[in-house]
Amino acid sequence: MGPLSGLRVVELQGIGPGPFCGMMLADMGAEIIRIDRSVSVGRDAQKHDVLARGRKSIAVDLKHPDGVETVLKLVEGADVLLEGFRPGVTERLGLGPDVCLARNPGIVYGRMTGWGQTGNMSLVAGHDINYISLSGVLHAIGEPGSRPTPPLNLVGDFGGGGMMLAFGIVAALFEKAKSGKGQVIDAAMTDGSALLMNSIFGLMEQGVWSQDRGSNLLDGGAHFYGTYETKDGKYVSIGSIEPQFYALLLEKTGLDKDGELPRQMSRGDWPAIREKLEAIMLTKTRDEWDAIMLGTDVCYAPILNFEEAVAHPHNQERNTFVESGGVTQAGPAPRFSRTEPELPNPPVAPGSHSKEILADLGMSEAQIYELIASGAVA
Repeated sequence: MGPLSGLRVVELQGIGPGPFCGMMLADMGAEIIRIDRSVSVGRDAQKHDVLARGRKSIAVDLKHPDGVETVLKLVEGADVLLEGFRPGVTERLGLGPDVCLARNPGIVYGRMTGWGQTGNMSLVAGHDINYISLSGVLHAIGEPGSRPTPPLNLVGDFGGGGMMLAFGIVAALFEKAKSGKGQVIDAAMTDGSALLMNSIFGLMEQGVWSQDRGSNLLDGGAHFYGTYETKDGKYVSIGSIEPQFYALLLEKTGLDKDGELPRQMSRGDWPAIREKLEAIMLTKTRDEWDAIMLGTDVCYAPILNFEEAVAHPHNQERNTFVESGGVTQAGPAPRFSRTEPELPNPPVAPGSHSKEILADLGMSEAQIYELIASGAVA
């Protein structure tokens, strides 16, 4: 099931954004054959590794020539190869783009790195926090007068990395349907996170966005777009940007009960108005504010922790969260009217499908036994 049903992907086992890309493709129905390391055989399935759901696994020694040849045979029948190593690693393994495209000219070769395949930092180690630092993203996030606040690793690893690579793969597959040719995708988290900032960069060029953190419309500077603590120590979010929504916010909170509040977009008055609204929000519990605000166009929502989010009626009605293998997690997204994806199988132990995958390649039992006996496949 799913719109990518019938797509075959070979994934060289990695961490973070590469597996997230693989999970997205698997969620949409693609068959993902993950190449695990042979030394990992014997390790139990990591059921909490949600990014690894929806895979078949073959365990291969990539330092063994027959192991490399096995992967290349898989490439011959695949639509996509996905890897997340530093530049040059797959080339040294004998699995670089030139070799794979020679074996399968239609292969879409997806490469996931932090800095990219080129550039003077391309070979340097890094993590999400470093990539979004260099792209200008991290500087923009945080409280006024305080240090930048890392937005988890959502912007670099997953939004600017894995999700961007998944988009690139689908775009390359669309082009391949016309040309019949594969190509290489260079997905860099610096590039992707910079792209996610384009609307803000545009506002900066327009002169309506300050470089000062926490002083702008969407970074917590505006009193009508931010988070507030409630009487019971919990938090809520308000996003009343449009004038009609702002008017409703004033009505529901009584913020302008005297009718003397400065204009909504009077930026110099934002800090003072925020202090007033903070004091008002502290007079009621989160549940009390829910009773007043939810279901209206104030643009309001309670800030929920994970357990609360899972239990919320809206999320339950949409089946936003599902359980697989005893682990609660977000289900496939987005939704489709015809080719609705199903939740893929839970993570499997390395090498779980080695014999099955080799048999699908047309190998005899004797050939499979020989590969395993040699240590090329585990």
